[in-house]
Amino acid sequence: MSEYQHPQEDSLFVLNEVIGFDQLCSEIGAFECNSELAAVVVNEAGKLGSQLLAPLNTFGDKNPPNLSSEGVHETPGYKEAYAQFVEGGWNGLTSAEEYMGQNLPNVLGTAVNEIWQSANLAFALCPLLNQGAVAAVTEHASDALKAEYLEKMVTGEWTGTMNLTEPDAGSDLAAIRSTAQPSGDHYLIKGQKIYITWGDHQMTDNIIHLVLARLPDAPAGVKGISLFLVPKFLRDESGAYTLRNDAHAIALEHKRGIHSSPTCVMSFGDDQGAVGYLIGEANKGLAYMFTMMNHARQSVGLQGLSIAERARQQSASYARDRVQGRTKSGDKIAIIDFPDVRRMLMTQRAATEAMRAFVLEAAAEIDRAHHTTGNSDHQTRVELYTPIVKGWMTELAQEICSLNVQIHGGMGFIEETGAAQHLRDARILPIYEGTTGIQALDLVGRKTLIDGGEAVNSFLAEIRATAQVANQTEALSDLATALNDAIDQAQQAVSAITANDLKSGAAVSYDYLMGLGYLSGGWMLMRSALKAKKLDSTELYSRDFINAKVATTEFYFDYLLPRAAAHFNLTQKGLSRLFSLNSALL
Repeated sequence: MSEYQHPQEDSLFVLNEVIGFDQLCSEIGAFECNSELAAVVVNEAGKLGSQLLAPLNTFGDKNPPNLSSEGVHETPGYKEAYAQFVEGGWNGLTSAEEYMGQNLPNVLGTAVNEIWQSANLAFALCPLLNQGAVAAVTEHASDALKAEYLEKMVTGEWTGTMNLTEPDAGSDLAAIRSTAQPSGDHYLIKGQKIYITWGDHQMTDNIIHLVLARLPDAPAGVKGISLFLVPKFLRDESGAYTLRNDAHAIALEHKRGIHSSPTCVMSFGDDQGAVGYLIGEANKGLAYMFTMMNHARQSVGLQGLSIAERARQQSASYARDRVQGRTKSGDKIAIIDFPDVRRMLMTQRAATEAMRAFVLEAAAEIDRAHHTTGNSDHQTRVELYTPIVKGWMTELAQEICSLNVQIHGGMGFIEETGAAQHLRDARILPIYEGTTGIQALDLVGRKTLIDGGEAVNSFLAEIRATAQVANQTEALSDLATALNDAIDQAQQAVSAITANDLKSGAAVSYDYLMGLGYLSGGWMLMRSALKAKKLDSTELYSRDFINAKVATTEFYFDYLLPRAAAHFNLTQKGLSRLFSLNSALL
């Protein structure tokens, strides 16, 4: 089992040189934040991740939470680790100062969140879900609810959850059956929710559930869903939160991976009804919940990078140490010198660096959108990026974690090495918060067909501008040609999709999403190579790092960017092949 070390040099390179962190801080009015502060924050987070959270990762996999009459008991050691995490102020990095947050840019918070997810994915799901709940309450709840609950959620003294899925209502939220009955100044919630991440635990004094339910007179379908805040504990007569609400975890799911993250079946209202408070207006809950869900979708894409990075580090460590075979002169050699192992390791490196750059670019767009009034181009770009971040990065993470097992050979298939855990943990990522198919359909329908391809063509024009700059750099001109070719193919894909209807687009939506993903990764690595070519070694970046950045970009363009062409070519296909067989024959 290899140790985890945050790739700080690459993270800061992307933040400072590719994203332009100092300029971004100036644009969004974060005048007290700069690259020097970012380096300190990322460095300290890296220490906490490697020294506190990573050592608990394997232990947590083997010692999952358990459920008793008192509720869910988390993995031993997690409560103490969470207390240290909260004490360090890590929970509220990007939240408003008004509620005890530190108001740092979202892109810096994303760089830090990579560390938690790499170090211990199951543990990090707790603060991740809480951050999404904070965003939903901040944007949509009444001032009274914000005053009562938000500060403790921001600091991490309390945690938050998202309760959507029901036994008969998965991705089809129109089928939700949970009810909310008016009762004075609150509502009584009844119903059951499944797959609730960190739905119960003993790490905090309270848990704030955000629950989708229907009012008695609600319209049918998604237009009749409201959002409610349902605390685990309510105020007693003295004002302390000691009264147990009628909201309980009644079962724990037995999962393939992320074993130490308690995934709960939650029951609301088994007795009199769980006390809940309406967030915003009635029947607008789904729109409110999407604030949390879109936050989660970008965060899950980040998880794809994070688990891939952990697997990459383990692969490289094992390949350096594993001696197998001899040279012609009889010297023993490590498998890192085998060409096919090099292919796999370089694929891992190129993929993770492309993903890191793209997810930070997407996070920076969120910062720009939040500080732009009205319906801005930045918000449009955020909406375009979200399904690509979530879909492409989580799918690619499967390959990277599988390559880790492959590099380990037979040892990778044995649990003791830890390679299998990363692959098991990663498998949920293309599923939850909207499957890859849902992300792809969203990309086709809401992000391409809705405006005739205007938003995506604007994005492609920006990539084209980068290619034009690269074409003027002699060492990168061949790569610029390859990038331009991929852009041409992407534009053909957009034309094919916009010439048809949503049903036809659905047939090719996966390939459309994956093609744009590989193109986006190539774009970000080209931007990285352009910056690297202009830099000499500095206090932040070594000469070896600068040379490696260019070499990694060249590998990506040779081995991974061509995948975009294959995917875009498939967007020219239609429905006929998919439905050529009778359903009974499948």
